[in-house]
This record gives sequence, structure tokens and C-alpha cells, in this order.
Amino acid sequence: MKYQTQKIAYWFFATCMLLFSLQLVYGFIMGFAHMGFDGLHNIIPFNAARATHTNLLVVWLLTGFMGAAYYIIPEEADRELIHPKLAYVQLGALVAVGVVAIIGFHMNWWEGRKFLEIPRPLDYLVVADVLLFIYLIGGTIWKGKRYTTTSMVLFLGLLMAALLYLPGMINTDHQTLDSYWRWWVVHLWVEGVWELIMGAIMSFLLIKMTGVDREVIEKWLYIIVGFTFLSGILGTGHHYYYIGTPRYWLLVGGLFGALEPLAFLGFAIYAVAMARKGGKNPDNKMAMAWTMATAILSFVGAGFLGFAHTLPQVNMYTHGTLVTAMHGHLAFWGAYACLVLALIAYAMPKLTGRNLQDSRMNVFAFWTSNIGMIAMTLAFGVAGIAQVYLERKLGMDFLTVQKEVEVHFLGLVLAASLFSVGIVAYVWNFIRFGKPSGEVK
Repeated sequence: MKYQTQKIAYWFFATCMLLFSLQLVYGFIMGFAHMGFDGLHNIIPFNAARATHTNLLVVWLLTGFMGAAYYIIPEEADRELIHPKLAYVQLGALVAVGVVAIIGFHMNWWEGRKFLEIPRPLDYLVVADVLLFIYLIGGTIWKGKRYTTTSMVLFLGLLMAALLYLPGMINTDHQTLDSYWRWWVVHLWVEGVWELIMGAIMSFLLIKMTGVDREVIEKWLYIIVGFTFLSGILGTGHHYYYIGTPRYWLLVGGLFGALEPLAFLGFAIYAVAMARKGGKNPDNKMAMAWTMATAILSFVGAGFLGFAHTLPQVNMYTHGTLVTAMHGHLAFWGAYACLVLALIAYAMPKLTGRNLQDSRMNVFAFWTSNIGMIAMTLAFGVAGIAQVYLERKLGMDFLTVQKEVEVHFLGLVLAASLFSVGIVAYVWNFIRFGKPSGEVK
């Protein structure tokens, strides 16, 4: 590592690995419940398992983004992180909020708003924690020896993610208004500002691993940012079709939602083109593999599968079904999970001085987890199409349909098992790296 304070990122990455592993446990609880084996219902009701599963996803990804920022920004700003002790305080506070929230879900203390379930008092603690993070990152950039496009786009994405959490805290007793503001947070995060974070981290990785000139890579980054804002902001409308908003959202949401895959297509072309242009044999092949997986699977999961059911004529049948889960799982995995795993794979040899990045275990983890996720996506797709036909076309009762699609979750659980084996291998390889060496190179 180039700077001592970059080792702070390690503790965020370690937290990622722990939270990701816990998320898998709750995924299996739900998978077995869908198969009709809900033996833990009295202890962990399905709604609590679902809230925990989805919120752990958000928290471990945000933790990964924060760790990535603590690793990237010192190098981009060409100086040590300001107030490094506060970064450890910030991590401790983030973990404390997460633990309290999960315990709250199991004790029925939550808001019940999908993806924003954490109780309102914890929202204020989240805001305070993120403001501290933004101060540390922004202050480091401000006092740095240089300003780069990569660091500024990363900071802008993180800052906007913090600001866009606030609409979700607007008090309203109206269901439509509540859903309206909630999608400002959920959509504009994952299909808006998180894409800026994605672009910046990918830019950093490609600069480091391909040997392509920074100016060339960062020009592509400008184009990606433009596509993101062009389509992502008004693309929020594809969540407004059937929640009680005016009918013009059918046109706006359908049109701009259909344009959103262009940003992810841009990411795919961008990454592959830079890798080919560089012509350099990277000394960390698995970090490059995870980076390419991010580019390609994000287009397939978030772009193609998102477009497949974003038009109102299709969405009126697929909305709220397992088709959404099909899109959501591969989208989050491709766009953001693979990205965090790519940065960790790149950073760990630098932090520890141990060259375990291209070990057989890491190669096994890459292929097993990605094949498992693709198989999970197919299982969700088959179950979702069956659900749409039986429930939305034939008009069968919701619970009756859930009983009919139970058989498909056997395939899903088997695919999830393969995926989990890959993640366990990745986590084990992470543990083998050990703690940062403390040596600056």
C-alpha cells in the first residue's frame, strides 16, 4: 500500500465479508420457507427474514463502498486520510446501527417500508454516520495534492447517496406519497448515484490494471456519468406506474426506464475496450476477472433483465412477482457485489504483501459463485413466469400460486448452495491474506 491510512479499508472489507455471509444465511431461511419448510417461522418470521436479508445487502455494499473510498482516495489525492481515528469510530457506529436494526426486525421494531425498514431513530444515526464519512473523504480530497476525475466522481456519488437518503425520512400518512419518496431513495441510489460510485471504482481499477492512460479512461467516465443522469433520474417513473400517481408516469417511466440499459451497456463496452486497449497482462488476474464480471453481468442483470419488464405493458403483469427477484438478484450481484469483490481482490495483496490473489481457491470462488448466481437467476425466472401466468393471467389466488411454485425453489436452493460454496471460498481466501502488514511501498 502507498499510504498507512489505506489499511483502514481492511476493517471495512472484513465487515463486508461478515455481513455478506450472514445475508446468505437469511437467504436460505427464505428459500426453504418458499419450499414449504418454514420451521423457523415462530422464531424468525418470513417478513423479518426478508427485511434482514435485503437490509444486510444494502449495509454490506455500503460498507464495501466506504472501504473502497478509504483505499482509493488517499492514492487519488496523494496524501494520507485526515483524522484516521474517526474512520474507525465511523465504522463502529455503522456496525452498531446495523446490529440494533437487525435485532429490531426480529422484535417487530421497524417501519415496514420495503428496503427502508429500519426504525426512525436509527435513521438519524445513519445520517450522522454518513456525514462523518463524507467529511473524512471530502476533507482528504480538499487537502490533497491533486484532484482527479475519478476521486471527484466517487465523492459526488457518495455525497449524493447521503443526500438522497433524506427523502425517505419525510413523514407522511399517505401510501402513495410515502411510496413516491421511498423510490427517490431506492431507485436513485441503485439506478442513479450508485452508478457514479461504480464508474469511479471501475475507473480506478482499470487505470491500475490495464496501463491505459488516465485521461483516456476518465473521458469514458464522463460519458457514463452523462448516460446515468440522462436516464436514471426520470427512469424513477417506472416505479410509479400503479401506486396512485398521475398517468403521465406511464410514458415517462416507460421511455426513460427503457433508456437505462444504455448506461450499463456503456459500462460493459468501457471496461472491455479499456482491457483490450491496455494489452497488459495484469499481475492480479482475479481482480481483473471480477472487474470484467461487473461490467458484463451488470448489463445482463440490471440492463437487459431490467428492460425486459420495465415497460408498463409488461410490468402490469410482472410487478411484485418473482420476475422482479430474478432481475434484482443478478442486477445487485453484477453491478455492485462483483465490484466490491473486485476492489477487495485488488487491494488485499497491496495491503498485506501476500500474493494469494490468483490462488486456485480464488479462481474456484470466482467461477462457482458466478455460475451459482446465474443458475439462481434462471430459477427465479422460471418460478416468476409460472407465477405471472397462474396469478395474473389465470387469476388464481396468491397463496395457491405460491404453493404451486414451491417445486421451483428446490432448484433455487441448489443453485444458492453452489453460489454459497463460492462465497465461502472467497471469504476463506480473504482470511488467508491476514491483516495489513503496515509497510508502505
